[in-house]
Amino acid sequence: MNPEQRLALPIWPGARVFCSTRLGGVSKAPCDSLNLGLHVGDDPVSVAHNRQRLAAAWGAKPVFLNQVHGTKIVELHADTPDGTQADACWTQENGLACTIMVADCLPVLFYQPQARVVAAAHAGWRGLASGVLENTLQSLSVFGKAAAWQVWLGPCIGPQAFEVGEEVRAAFDPQAPKDGAFKPLPMAGKYLADLPALARQRLHQTGVIHVEGNDSSPNWCTFTQADLYFSHRRDGRSGRFAAGIALA
Repeated sequence: MNPEQRLALPIWPGARVFCSTRLGGVSKAPCDSLNLGLHVGDDPVSVAHNRQRLAAAWGAKPVFLNQVHGTKIVELHADTPDGTQADACWTQENGLACTIMVADCLPVLFYQPQARVVAAAHAGWRGLASGVLENTLQSLSVFGKAAAWQVWLGPCIGPQAFEVGEEVRAAFDPQAPKDGAFKPLPMAGKYLADLPALARQRLHQTGVIHVEGNDSSPNWCTFTQADLYFSHRRDGRSGRFAAGIALA
């Protein structure tokens, strides 16, 4: 079975949604095998081969950002270079895939079918707390209200494994609902954090209605699904897989 079949990829007429795994590439351990990140100490020739293989499979050109856990969003064009610094991107150009690399953080994909716009955002806890999802939707508000967007949450470290300290919980707006997003652990000041739940809360607060994908269940967890996904928290040095969206 194709490992991507284990993911609930959305069926959005007019758009193509993709999510790679760690399988099917040429990189050696510990980045084996379909590592897409140039910044993790892998052989650049292997990464280039993996990226070419991905583009061929996707049928669109992925643009790989330099993600810094911020909120900046950029518009992608055919000549946008890999390594452009941003944590979100959007395009109306055919043949370009808005692409987010991850190894525990949450990739979030957006589609506005009426305006034919696709976007993607990198949402680790820092990005979520800083408002990367809200900034993405605000920056694209010219294309319609938040309710007009369809959103998909990809694999990330799950609430079964994402242990955080008080500083992470405190980073989120104290007035925002966090019910179920932080489960206290026996050790004081420690919690299990639920990134997909936090993302859904923030998306719903902005007016988004249609959210699919990661429901916080174990099969979406990068940390526990070692056969399918890279995980920085699990392995230390790790490769990167990617989720992306392109206009069909």
